[in-house]
Amino acid sequence: MTRLIIGIAVTLFGVQALAQELPLKKEPIFQEGEVLSYKLKYGFLTAAEATIKVLGTDVKFDNKPTYRLSVDAQTSGTFDIFYKIRDHYDSYIDKTDLTPYFYQENIREASYRRQDKARFHQDDKKVVANRGTFATPTTQTFDLVSAYYFARSLDISKLKIGEKFKLNYFLGDEISALEIEYVGKENVKSKLGNIRCLKFSPSIKPGRVFRKDSKLYLWITDDGNRVPVKAQVEILVGSVTLEIKSAEGLKYPIGS
Repeated sequence: MTRLIIGIAVTLFGVQALAQELPLKKEPIFQEGEVLSYKLKYGFLTAAEATIKVLGTDVKFDNKPTYRLSVDAQTSGTFDIFYKIRDHYDSYIDKTDLTPYFYQENIREASYRRQDKARFHQDDKKVVANRGTFATPTTQTFDLVSAYYFARSLDISKLKIGEKFKLNYFLGDEISALEIEYVGKENVKSKLGNIRCLKFSPSIKPGRVFRKDSKLYLWITDDGNRVPVKAQVEILVGSVTLEIKSAEGLKYPIGS
């Protein structure tokens, strides 16, 4: 379940254009102090919750200042009784180009424990992690968390309906690419109000969780913040919906 939280709430919000070059905006559209909270619903039940934060830090890599991006995910309600999850993720990204230098995760799921770390060397096109050294296809490869924040600061003003792009990300012991299609604009009712959103459809791989014909849809605010407010996907049994609970410390008013 935690991979669904992070996979949907973070990874699938990333959009690094390979089919076309999408430039970054002049400055990040997020700021230190931003806190976004989400809930993951399985049918009508809230199965888990996640909080994503932008934190200040004095940590530097290659003598460059960074943002610290932090994610906490945990099960809730009945799900927490039968299978307790307490996962934590950190990513340190460059304050200018928003690419990651360092990523770590602390996984606690029932009796299972795992700690992974990865150091990104973008110019050398490699990632050095617990499980080895991995070559990357470009000088912009992301972890689960940094992909999301990089994507929000892309200039997608010229994106057309039906156009696709890809995200390169490192997870576990491999570099993967995710294809994402821009669907159009829709209004979405959420805890933040009735909001005009951009709608995307990321590709998903059938397997233990998703059906062969499963479709994933993602809605992001069509404003200065580009905050994900909803994601929905069908799984082997039922469906899963990610919904925003709250947003604090945003750089711009919602809807503007």
